Amino acid sequence: MIIRERPSGLRLFFIIKGSILPRIIRPLGATVLLAIIVTLTRGIFFGLKITMTPTPFSLIGLALAIFIGFRNSASYDRYWEGRKLWGELIIICRNLTRQLFTFVSHEQRSPLARPPFERPAPRFRIVYLLIAFAHALRHHLRDSDSWEDVREYLPDSAEAPFKTAHSKPNFLLLMLAQELRSCLENDQVGEYVAVNLDRNLTALTTVLTGCERIKNTPIPFSYNLLLHRTAYLYCFLLPFGLIDSIGFMTPFVVGIVSYTFFGLDALGDEIEEPFGVLQNDLALSSMCRTIELDLRAALGEKNLPEPLRPENYCIL
Repeated sequence: MIIRERPSGLRLFFIIKGSILPRIIRPLGATVLLAIIVTLTRGIFFGLKITMTPTPFSLIGLALAIFIGFRNSASYDRYWEGRKLWGELIIICRNLTRQLFTFVSHEQRSPLARPPFERPAPRFRIVYLLIAFAHALRHHLRDSDSWEDVREYLPDSAEAPFKTAHSKPNFLLLMLAQELRSCLENDQVGEYVAVNLDRNLTALTTVLTGCERIKNTPIPFSYNLLLHRTAYLYCFLLPFGLIDSIGFMTPFVVGIVSYTFFGLDALGDEIEEPFGVLQNDLALSSMCRTIELDLRAALGEKNLPEPLRPENYCIL
C-alpha cells in the first residue's frame, strides 16, 4: 500500500512510485509510436489512404469508458470488502482478548517466558493463537509459508499437524475451539460467557471464508478479456480517426487517451486481487503487526516489536 502526502502542482506529473505507468509503459509507447507514424505518413500506407471519421470513436469511447468504470467499481468493491474483513479481524481479536481477561478465571500474570504454551494460563494460549491466526491468514491469502511467523505462538506438538493442514487458519480455529472447550470443562468460564466467546470464533470463520471468497473468485475471465481487447483496439485505431482533424497533435491526444484507458484497465487488474504484495495492495503485514502489538501489550509484555513503517512510501 502506498502511503504518502497528496501531491500537488507539477509534482503530479513526475511521481512514479505508486503510479500505474510502469505497468502500461510498453503498450502506451507502442500506441504513441503508431500515432507518430500515422502523423508523418498522413495515414497513407503502401499508397492506400486509411480514412476513418471521429464519429465511431466517440460512440465506442463513451461505451468503453462506462464499461471500464463499471469493471473498476467491481474491482474496488473487492478491495474495500477485503479491507473491511481485515478491520473486522482486528476488532474481533481486541474484543476476544478483552473478554478473556474479564471473564476467564484469574491466574497470576507473571512476566511471560518463551515459549508461551509452557504457561498454565489458557487465556494466554488463546491470545497467542489469535496472533498466530492473523499471520497464518495473511500467508494463506498470499500463498506463502507461514511457519516462521507462527512458530513462537504454537506448542511444539502442533508443528507437524500445522504443516500438514490443508487450511492452516482453519486448523488454528480448531485449536482455539479446543482451548475454549477446555476452559468450559475446567469451570474457568461460565456457559453464557463461553457462548459469547464462541461467537467471536464464528466471526473469525466468517472473516476467513470471506477473504477466501475474494481470493478464489476473480472477475470472470471473459469479462476482462473483452475489456482488454476493446481498449487495445480502440487506442491502436484512434490515430487513423484523428489525423485528418487535428493533424500534428494526434500523438499527444492519442497518448492522453491511451494513458487513461490502459491505466484504468491495469488499475482494475491490480486492485481486483487485494491480498497480494503489489504497491497498491492491502498492507496485511502492517495489520498483522497491529494485532500482534495490541494483544501482546494486553498480556503485559514489554519487549514488543516495532510497528511497521512505510519504506519508500510503500508498506506491505
